[in-house]
Amino acid sequence: MHIHQEIREFLTTRRARLTPERAGLPNYGRTRRVAGLRREEVALLAGISVEYYTRLERGNARGVSDEVLGSVSAALQLDEAEREHLVDLVRTLNDTRPPRKAVSPTQLRGSVRRVVDAITDLPAFVTNGRTDILHANAVAQALYSEQFRDPVRPVNSARFLFLDPRARTFFADWEGTVRDMVAALRAQVGHNPYDRDLSDLIGLLSTRSDEFRVLWARHDVRFHRSGIKRFRHPLVGDLTLTYERLELPADPGLAIVTYSAEPGSSSDVALAELVRWATTRERLAADQIGEMNAR
Repeated sequence: MHIHQEIREFLTTRRARLTPERAGLPNYGRTRRVAGLRREEVALLAGISVEYYTRLERGNARGVSDEVLGSVSAALQLDEAEREHLVDLVRTLNDTRPPRKAVSPTQLRGSVRRVVDAITDLPAFVTNGRTDILHANAVAQALYSEQFRDPVRPVNSARFLFLDPRARTFFADWEGTVRDMVAALRAQVGHNPYDRDLSDLIGLLSTRSDEFRVLWARHDVRFHRSGIKRFRHPLVGDLTLTYERLELPADPGLAIVTYSAEPGSSSDVALAELVRWATTRERLAADQIGEMNAR
């Protein structure tokens, strides 16, 4: 990742989306030659010189203090994810140590697997920042049955979303889902810029998906901690589920994701049906293995 370019494009896109009215600046009705605020307006709001802000927006963030980053973030009205992303980029630029190559974590402790498998009435799985599904309980495998048809392992949610035509039917709000996915991946790249596996995934999606390239160029970032997703499941029909992402402090980069339905809703009924189907499939698979071992 070219950090100078990342900082430049991130700040430029944030400035372009902010209007004078939204920033609380007077607009005298003159035609503006740039989208959003001018650099001098951001500098004014941040309380720094135009020259200093211009240097920062050009990607020259050497020695920039946390106080200045906080002022610029406030001027551009960055949310929590955007502020953290800017700090990550500047931290990487100012890191004097040689780049430390890394890969996305893929190894799971047995205790984590047992916790996920012990959740029998909700979909639960373990994922990393690259969106690999490293382990899933029976209900999660049933929920993501379309995704698990991909023979490539580990199953990858971003790859399914952009490269598998079935994703457009499976996700009721495919457009919103891909926007969230790209924004989460962008934040992850800022946090782990030298993750080789993550870079490979971004390269693959950029090469093969026009939609991904367009969204990636927007430089949007967001956290993927909780929210609602709507599915069109081929077996149980429509599902509206709330997801929670639970980070694993003892395993940096890994998280457990769970889905649940509003009690008494039609999605709750459909999810219960999916649980029964998953349980039956798991029992039949176990019986089949038992018969083979008995021969």
